[in-house]
Amino acid sequence: MKDRLVYSAYALGWAALKHLPEPAARGLFDGIADFAWRKRGKRVLQLEANLRRVRPELDEAGLRELSRAGMRSYLRYWMESFRLSVWSRERVARDCRVEGFEHLREAMESGRGAVITLPHSGNWDLAGAWVALEGYPFTTVAERLKPERLFDRFVAFRESLGMEVLALTGSSSSVVATLAQRLRAGRLVCLVGDRDLSEAGIEVTFFGEATRMPAGPAALCQRTGAALLPVTMWYDGPVLRARIHPEVLVPAEGERKEKTGVMVQAMADVWERGIREHPEDWHMLQRFWLADLPVREPAEPAAAAASAARPDAERAGEPATEASGP
Repeated sequence: MKDRLVYSAYALGWAALKHLPEPAARGLFDGIADFAWRKRGKRVLQLEANLRRVRPELDEAGLRELSRAGMRSYLRYWMESFRLSVWSRERVARDCRVEGFEHLREAMESGRGAVITLPHSGNWDLAGAWVALEGYPFTTVAERLKPERLFDRFVAFRESLGMEVLALTGSSSSVVATLAQRLRAGRLVCLVGDRDLSEAGIEVTFFGEATRMPAGPAALCQRTGAALLPVTMWYDGPVLRARIHPEVLVPAEGERKEKTGVMVQAMADVWERGIREHPEDWHMLQRFWLADLPVREPAEPAAAAASAARPDAERAGEPATEASGP
């Protein structure tokens, strides 16, 4: 019953928002954002805790204003995504401006393929639609949502924009193999890559503190020879702006894991600079830094022994990246 209610609410909102005048839709979602911000629920408080790391010089009043702008930006993403299926090609081209497109074009024209990797900023659906319209349809990964019908609807929506969506299930091995196959064929893969707090994540320094990010994008590029291109995004008035940064190169020396760590840290450094410039458009409403995670109880001896006995490929293989959306 809960799944049916959730799906019905999304389906109703999706259908209604397509036909609302734009000012009304924007006003509605700004109102929802402000309501959630005033309630100071768990996600708003977590957003503020994250933004405090990004802008430590702000006093409490300044932080509150920044979190309000952050909630409005987050709800703007949802409003635009709900309406994106009825936007014209001209509207997509007008409302998305991309710098550094030559980095992507060069990688694709060379036949190497490319992995675009980005943080949870701006509107990745709109940017993806723009890239597909430029002649580069791509493959991405999405974590399965419940209810299943809602996940299927999100997949169908993104596929209508020119994306191939692979569902991330219990095992990531088949997903990674498919992504590698696409890259070896000279195709484009786009992955959100700024958060993986599991033990498989690569530890990096971000705004002076430790967190973990997915190894997947860097590992895929090492395996396939594809170009690794970090992207930053932000809103500029009515326009979404994106910047494709120069390729993160595979280090010439070191073991594979060491090379992966260097590449992931290089991506994190690019994203840190972008998020510092536009913190209100970083939609991170979840725990992000390791210091915020609950302290784990020590593992029971039997459980620890069982874990140690598992093959390395199973325990520490190339992890899949996060979903390409919230």
